[in-house]
Amino acid sequence: MPDGPRYEDDFYAWSQYQAEILRTMTARDNRFDRANVAEEIEDLGKSERDAVRSEVRRILEHFLKLAYSPATEPSADWMASIAGARAQLDDKLSPTLRHDAQTVLGRLYANARRVAALGLSKYEEGNAADRLPTDCPYTLDQVLAEDWYPGPAEPSN
Repeated sequence: MPDGPRYEDDFYAWSQYQAEILRTMTARDNRFDRANVAEEIEDLGKSERDAVRSEVRRILEHFLKLAYSPATEPSADWMASIAGARAQLDDKLSPTLRHDAQTVLGRLYANARRVAALGLSKYEEGNAADRLPTDCPYTLDQVLAEDWYPGPAEPSN
């Protein structure tokens, strides 16, 4: 059994570990393109990481719209989008990618906040956009919780 993360347990960690092994192998057969194969394997893992980050951003954006938009009609669409993103995360999230998402949650939130503010302003909800918190008010557990949605935010005085 090879050392390091197992493919079946954590694809992202496995891909990064395998890429490193390929880079450090001694070459007996110069026809094997170690460097490019290692880079491709590493990129596959990064693609999984980027997909997880994208879904977390989408959830955070729609959390903000649910909590701060005075509009009620799009709420079901935002909740459906959150449910879809959570289903994607359920397929992709490994322990390593969960840790990564936790580590960059603040940055993902900042990006989601900008997109949510633009979306709210587009529909003349600038007042709601101005009320969006600067710091992330949500935990990763809330992002991942199957049926958790934020309630309406209290108007600031």
